[in-house]
Amino acid sequence: MNFNDFTPGQTLTLGPVSLSEAEIIDFARLWDPQPFHTDPQWAANSRWKGLIASGWQTCALTMRTVCEGPLRDSGSIGSPGLEYLKWNAPVRPGDALTITLDVRDTGLSSSGKVGKLRWQWRVHNQHGALVLDTIATVLFDLAAE
Repeated sequence: MNFNDFTPGQTLTLGPVSLSEAEIIDFARLWDPQPFHTDPQWAANSRWKGLIASGWQTCALTMRTVCEGPLRDSGSIGSPGLEYLKWNAPVRPGDALTITLDVRDTGLSSSGKVGKLRWQWRVHNQHGALVLDTIATVLFDLAAE
Protein backbone atom coordinates (compact mmCIF):
# COMPACT_ATOMS: atom_id res chain seq x y z
CA MET A 1 0.00 0.00 0.00
CA ASN A 2 1.10 3.56 -0.57
CA PHE A 3 0.80 6.34 2.00
CA ASN A 4 -2.26 7.77 0.22
CA ASP A 5 -4.03 4.39 0.52
CA PHE A 6 -4.29 4.82 4.31
CA THR A 7 -7.23 6.81 5.68
CA PRO A 8 -8.24 7.63 9.26
CA GLY A 9 -10.84 5.15 10.51
CA GLN A 10 -9.61 2.40 8.19
CA THR A 11 -9.12 -1.07 9.68
CA LEU A 12 -6.90 -3.80 8.22
CA THR A 13 -6.85 -7.38 9.47
CA LEU A 14 -3.88 -9.73 8.98
CA GLY A 15 -3.27 -13.35 9.86
CA PRO A 16 -3.69 -15.65 11.47
CA VAL A 17 0.00 -16.29 12.16
CA SER A 18 1.54 -18.54 14.78
CA LEU A 19 4.74 -19.63 16.47
CA SER A 20 5.85 -23.19 17.08
CA GLU A 21 7.46 -24.37 20.29
CA ALA A 22 10.80 -24.65 18.47
CA GLU A 23 10.54 -21.08 17.15
CA ILE A 24 9.77 -19.76 20.63
CA ILE A 25 12.74 -21.60 22.17
CA ASP A 26 15.15 -20.65 19.36
CA PHE A 27 14.25 -16.95 19.58
CA ALA A 28 14.44 -16.92 23.37
CA ARG A 29 17.82 -18.63 23.49
CA LEU A 30 19.21 -15.79 21.39
CA TRP A 31 17.32 -12.76 22.67
CA ASP A 32 15.35 -13.40 25.88
CA PRO A 33 16.81 -16.47 27.62
CA GLN A 34 14.43 -16.74 30.54
CA PRO A 35 13.36 -20.28 31.48
CA PHE A 36 9.65 -19.72 30.82
CA HIS A 37 10.66 -19.05 27.18
CA THR A 38 13.40 -21.69 26.81
CA ASP A 39 12.56 -24.68 29.00
CA PRO A 40 9.15 -26.35 28.52
CA GLN A 41 9.48 -28.47 31.67
CA TRP A 42 10.45 -25.50 33.84
CA ALA A 43 7.69 -23.41 32.27
CA ALA A 44 5.09 -26.14 32.96
CA ASN A 45 5.82 -25.78 36.68
CA SER A 46 5.83 -21.97 36.63
CA ARG A 47 3.00 -19.49 37.12
CA TRP A 48 2.59 -19.60 33.31
CA LYS A 49 1.70 -23.34 33.31
CA GLY A 50 3.59 -23.81 30.05
CA LEU A 51 6.01 -22.29 27.59
CA ILE A 52 5.27 -18.73 26.45
CA ALA A 53 6.79 -16.57 23.73
CA SER A 54 8.88 -13.53 24.55
CA GLY A 55 6.90 -10.33 24.12
CA TRP A 56 9.74 -9.17 21.89
CA GLN A 57 9.13 -12.17 19.64
CA THR A 58 5.44 -11.29 19.47
CA CYS A 59 6.49 -7.79 18.37
CA ALA A 60 8.88 -9.21 15.77
CA LEU A 61 6.24 -11.59 14.37
CA THR A 62 3.75 -8.73 14.18
CA MET A 63 6.28 -6.44 12.49
CA ARG A 64 7.17 -9.09 9.92
CA THR A 65 3.48 -9.66 9.14
CA VAL A 66 2.86 -5.92 8.71
CA CYS A 67 5.97 -5.63 6.50
CA GLU A 68 4.81 -8.54 4.33
CA GLY A 69 1.33 -6.98 4.14
CA PRO A 70 0.47 -3.28 4.02
CA LEU A 71 4.06 -1.99 4.24
CA ARG A 72 5.35 -4.12 1.34
CA ASP A 73 6.61 -1.77 -1.41
CA SER A 74 4.96 1.12 0.44
CA GLY A 75 7.73 3.72 0.59
CA SER A 76 8.04 3.26 4.37
CA ILE A 77 11.26 4.83 5.64
CA GLY A 78 11.04 3.84 9.30
CA SER A 79 9.44 4.95 12.52
CA PRO A 80 10.18 7.54 15.19
CA GLY A 81 8.79 5.12 17.78
CA LEU A 82 5.81 3.83 19.70
CA GLU A 83 3.46 5.71 22.00
CA TYR A 84 3.20 2.67 24.26
CA LEU A 85 3.62 -1.10 24.13
CA LYS A 86 1.62 -3.57 26.20
CA TRP A 87 1.75 -7.35 26.38
CA ASN A 88 -1.65 -8.12 27.86
CA ALA A 89 -1.58 -11.92 27.77
CA PRO A 90 0.99 -14.60 26.94
CA VAL A 91 1.44 -16.15 23.50
CA ARG A 92 1.72 -19.93 23.54
CA PRO A 93 2.99 -22.37 20.91
CA GLY A 94 0.42 -22.79 18.14
CA ASP A 95 -1.73 -19.81 19.10
CA ALA A 96 -3.48 -18.40 16.02
CA LEU A 97 -2.77 -14.66 16.18
CA THR A 98 -4.83 -12.11 14.28
CA ILE A 99 -3.49 -8.59 13.83
CA THR A 100 -5.85 -5.64 13.61
CA LEU A 101 -4.46 -2.34 12.37
CA ASP A 102 -6.60 0.74 13.00
CA VAL A 103 -5.50 3.91 11.21
CA ARG A 104 -5.78 6.74 13.74
CA ASP A 105 -4.53 9.64 11.61
CA THR A 106 -2.34 10.61 8.69
CA GLY A 107 -0.52 13.81 7.85
CA LEU A 108 2.42 15.41 6.13
CA SER A 109 5.71 16.73 7.45
CA SER A 110 6.25 20.49 7.36
CA SER A 111 8.25 20.04 4.13
CA GLY A 112 5.42 18.02 2.59
CA LYS A 113 7.93 15.36 1.53
CA VAL A 114 7.25 12.82 4.28
CA GLY A 115 3.93 11.20 5.11
CA LYS A 116 3.13 10.26 8.71
CA LEU A 117 0.81 7.40 9.56
CA ARG A 118 -0.28 6.82 13.15
CA TRP A 119 -2.03 3.50 13.74
CA GLN A 120 -2.95 1.15 16.54
CA TRP A 121 -1.84 -2.47 16.32
CA ARG A 122 -3.79 -5.02 18.34
CA VAL A 123 -3.00 -8.73 18.31
CA HIS A 124 -5.53 -11.28 19.57
CA ASN A 125 -5.22 -15.02 19.97
CA GLN A 126 -7.80 -17.58 18.81
CA HIS A 127 -9.70 -17.15 22.09
CA GLY A 128 -10.09 -13.40 21.55
CA ALA A 129 -7.54 -12.48 24.24
CA LEU A 130 -5.57 -9.33 23.52
CA VAL A 131 -1.87 -10.30 23.57
CA LEU A 132 -0.23 -7.14 22.18
CA ASP A 133 -1.38 -3.53 21.96
CA THR A 134 0.60 -0.57 20.67
CA ILE A 135 0.30 2.69 18.77
CA ALA A 136 3.03 3.21 16.18
CA THR A 137 3.96 5.96 13.77
CA VAL A 138 5.37 5.11 10.35
CA LEU A 139 7.06 7.61 8.02
CA PHE A 140 6.79 7.40 4.23
CA ASP A 141 8.93 8.88 1.46
CA LEU A 142 6.32 10.52 -0.72
CA ALA A 143 8.78 10.77 -3.61
CA ALA A 144 8.68 6.95 -3.78
CA GLU A 145 4.96 6.96 -4.67
